[in-house]
Amino acid sequence: MSSKRIYVVTASIYPLDNLYSLLSSEEILPEKILVIDEGDEKIREYNTKILGGFGLEKIFFYGPREREEWFKRIYGSSYEKYLGLIPERSHAETSFGFLVSYAEHAEVIIEIDDDVFQEENYKFIRDHIDNLNRSRGIVVSSSSSWINTIDFLDINSDREEKIFPRGHPYDPSVRSYQYSFSEAVEECILNMGLWTGAPDLDAVTILYHSGLDGVSRIVSKRLLREKIIADKGSFFAVCSMNTSFRRRLVPAFYQLYMRHMGIDRFDDIWSGLFAKRIADELGDRFCLGKPALRHMKRPRSVWKDLRSELEGMIINEKLWRIVKEAEITSRNYLDAYRELAVGIEKRINEFQEELHRKFLKTQVEKMILWTEAIDKL
Repeated sequence: MSSKRIYVVTASIYPLDNLYSLLSSEEILPEKILVIDEGDEKIREYNTKILGGFGLEKIFFYGPREREEWFKRIYGSSYEKYLGLIPERSHAETSFGFLVSYAEHAEVIIEIDDDVFQEENYKFIRDHIDNLNRSRGIVVSSSSSWINTIDFLDINSDREEKIFPRGHPYDPSVRSYQYSFSEAVEECILNMGLWTGAPDLDAVTILYHSGLDGVSRIVSKRLLREKIIADKGSFFAVCSMNTSFRRRLVPAFYQLYMRHMGIDRFDDIWSGLFAKRIADELGDRFCLGKPALRHMKRPRSVWKDLRSELEGMIINEKLWRIVKEAEITSRNYLDAYRELAVGIEKRINEFQEELHRKFLKTQVEKMILWTEAIDKL
């Protein structure tokens, strides 16, 4: 695949030493690196310097000012409405990078977080492309409708019970499961790379495993399978810290509007849930596995994360079932996403708490607005 078809998107306010480490050993370089930041010129100067060797024309910074200018240029007098799709100071700002990539006809978009570093034996871009392309993998179907992504990592847990990733429902019927396996040669529309180092865990799990500094004592040592293909009807918690996908998924891959009404950290989880449901109907595959990159999570307030995640955890237990049961008849991602948004809206009153109903109403409005924004490109 030509590098001119690959865009890398990262939302960061930090030095991008990790991206330097990832690209330094790469055989394939992206056409563009889109950095969604907050406009700090000193950090930009540093990042430009360390990434400059890969071609200065490849790096584009989009802080609040640049994002507003882009929306004005693309959407004219109605730009403020569409600018409202992008939350402030949130990981979900990556949606902006996806929108730009879509508008510029990137074929493959790779999202990488700023605390994910090179790992021996893996190539960041090459391995994503390998898994997206038609290649052999293991098809996994789960009796509970959910695949536990951590089952495919060799971890050092000192407890006997299963470890589950951030976003995996807590319902015991979902956490008790059996897998069936088969081999297949498949192309994927999305590939989630896994991790060595710190797995992607929620605050409850991190607390339980002695992570008062926000970093649990659970460590992933290695990846057990390089390409795991999620069967139709089997979801998994999509973490966008190391994820690639094809352009045609973007209309259904809006990173939901977070840091809103005290709720955060479910933007990638729910966007992955929604996109997987639609991909199943359209006959596309989601996969996970390589590249297993090193997640070097920074210490942070686990209590703040717990507050941010709590209401989303409650919503998650019901929302995934509503998504699973949604009727989708459309044959493209844009129309199917609209259809799913309407289906969720019809069932909002099933949520008992007013906070949750109001929050989901906002999400539905943003989802439909996202399809309008895509439609105008």
